[in-house]
Amino acid sequence: MSEQPAELWIVRHGPTEWSRSGRHTSATDLPLLPEGEDDARALAGRLADLDPVLVLTSPRLRARRTAELAGFADAIVDDDLTEWGYGDYEGITTDEIRESVPGWSIWTDPCPGGETAAQVGERLDRVVDRARRADGPVLAFAHGHSLRVLAARWLGLPVSEGRLFRLDTATVSVLGSERERPVVLRWNS
Repeated sequence: MSEQPAELWIVRHGPTEWSRSGRHTSATDLPLLPEGEDDARALAGRLADLDPVLVLTSPRLRARRTAELAGFADAIVDDDLTEWGYGDYEGITTDEIRESVPGWSIWTDPCPGGETAAQVGERLDRVVDRARRADGPVLAFAHGHSLRVLAARWLGLPVSEGRLFRLDTATVSVLGSERERPVVLRWNS
């Protein structure tokens, strides 16, 4: 265990065609939009003073490319950072899902053919554990829902409480501690 308090910096990938239109994107490996690439490059200046001991990325192109353009081309691919598996809801919007399942929410309702909240939480708990065992700051590039779950699990909250953490594309957030308690140090900046 590290002598210093653990710190986990998280970056949501830059915008893609589907993130812009609100379509659920997990397994579909979309590239960043041109402006998404610009946003990812702009992250480099914001992360320039960070000296992480470990840099992780989701295996998806949009996260790996964001890491690369932000100056972390050697990020280690970690399958645990993959976006929530939406199953049958891949590529469609929440509004479209609600046409047949009124009131549906990723946070409380199942994704037919996809992952359960428990499965998503289990793999992101492994990322939390890995970050807490590191001897310095950890940086992770991933996706909207998976990073919101990661924040909830960092704080010891149920997966469903990820609903409380809106997360925009190409943003930086920092999870840490205060007086031995896990906290959000910065969010969605």
